Amino acid sequence: MKKADIESFAREWIDAWNAHDLERILSHYADEVRITSPIAEKLTGNAEITGKDALRNYFAKGLAHYPDLHFDLQDVLAGSASLVLIYVNQNGTRAAEMMVLNGEGKVVRMVAHYA
Repeated sequence: MKKADIESFAREWIDAWNAHDLERILSHYADEVRITSPIAEKLTGNAEITGKDALRNYFAKGLAHYPDLHFDLQDVLAGSASLVLIYVNQNGTRAAEMMVLNGEGKVVRMVAHYA
C-alpha cells in the first residue's frame, strides 16, 4: 500500500468516527470483517465480533454509550496489506488498532489495543 493511500484511509476513518456517522464508519469494513476488542467485550460480552451486521450493532452501541466520542490521530504505521492507527480518545486513552485490508481497501481483520 502506498503511504498516501494509508494516510487518506486513516484520515477518513478518524473523520467518520468523529462525525458519529455509522454508515460512513462501516464503509471502511468488509462484509466478512472480524474484530477483537476489549471494548467490544465490555459492551457486548464478547471480545470478538464477526460480520458487518454484528459490527453495525456493536458500533451503534458504542456510539450510544460514548456520546462524546472523539479520536485524535497520533500516527499511522504501514504494513504490506495492513496498517496500525494510533490515536487518543475522548478520555485521553491511547489506542492502537491493527487493521488488515483486502484488495478493495476494506478492513477484514482488526485488533484493538488500549493503554
